[in-house]
Amino acid sequence: MSSDNRQVAISTERKQPTIPAVAGKGGKVRADRITARVIGVLYLAGMVLGIGGNIGIQSVLTAGDPLPAIASSDLLLAIGVVCWLFTVAGDIAHGVLMFPILRRGSERSAVGYVAARIADGVLIAVMTLLIAVQVPVGAQFLKAGADASYLNALSAVLTEANLSAYDFAMTALGVAGVILCAAFVRTGLIPRWLAAWGLVGYVVILVGSLLQIVGFELNSIQAIPGGLWEVFAGVWLIVKGFNPTAGSSVVVR
Repeated sequence: MSSDNRQVAISTERKQPTIPAVAGKGGKVRADRITARVIGVLYLAGMVLGIGGNIGIQSVLTAGDPLPAIASSDLLLAIGVVCWLFTVAGDIAHGVLMFPILRRGSERSAVGYVAARIADGVLIAVMTLLIAVQVPVGAQFLKAGADASYLNALSAVLTEANLSAYDFAMTALGVAGVILCAAFVRTGLIPRWLAAWGLVGYVVILVGSLLQIVGFELNSIQAIPGGLWEVFAGVWLIVKGFNPTAGSSVVVR
C-alpha cells in the first residue's frame, strides 16, 4: 500500500468515531425538545384541571348549608376530585421529567425539585381524599334526619383539614418553583427575564402559603403571579422549547 493510501486510511479511521457521538447528541436534542413540549402541556392542562376542579368543589363546599349541597351534588364533587387527582399525576411527572435536565447543571437542584414536586403531589392527594370523604358524609346526612349535628361538625372539620392540606401543598409547590426557576436563571434554559418572573412568582406563593398556614387569610391571591407564569411558560415551552445555547441542554426548534 502506498504512503498516500495509508494516510487516507488513517485519516478515515480517525474520523469514524465521531459519527456515533453526533448521532447520540441528536437523540438527546430530540428527547429534550419532546420533554419541553410535554412539560408545557402539563402546565396548561394542570391549570385548566385545577381551576375547573376547584370551581366545582368550592361551589358545593361553600354553599350556605354544605351537607345537603354535597348530598345533591355528589357527582360534581367527584368530578372535581378526579380533576385534582390528574393534577397530582402532573405535578409528580414535572419532577420526573425535569430531573435529567436539571441534573446536567446541578444534582442538588434536580433531587430537590423532584422531592418537592412529590411532596406537593402527595399533599394534593391528601386534600382530594379529605374532599372525597365528604360524599359518604353527605349521604349519611340524608339518612340521619334531624339528629345530624355531629355530621355537620365532621364536615366542617374535613373542610378545614383539606384547606390546610392545600396550603401545605402550595408551600411545597413554592419550594419546587423556586428551585426550578433559580436553575433556569443559572443555566439560561429559558430566557432569564422569564425565569426571573417565575422566581418572583413562586417566592410569592411560598411566602403567601406560609402566611395562610399561620392564620392570615389571603384567599389564595398569592398564587396569581405564579399561575400566570405557568400559563405563559407552558406556551413558551410548547412553541420555543429550551434555549438551544444553554450548554448541553439543547433542544431542536
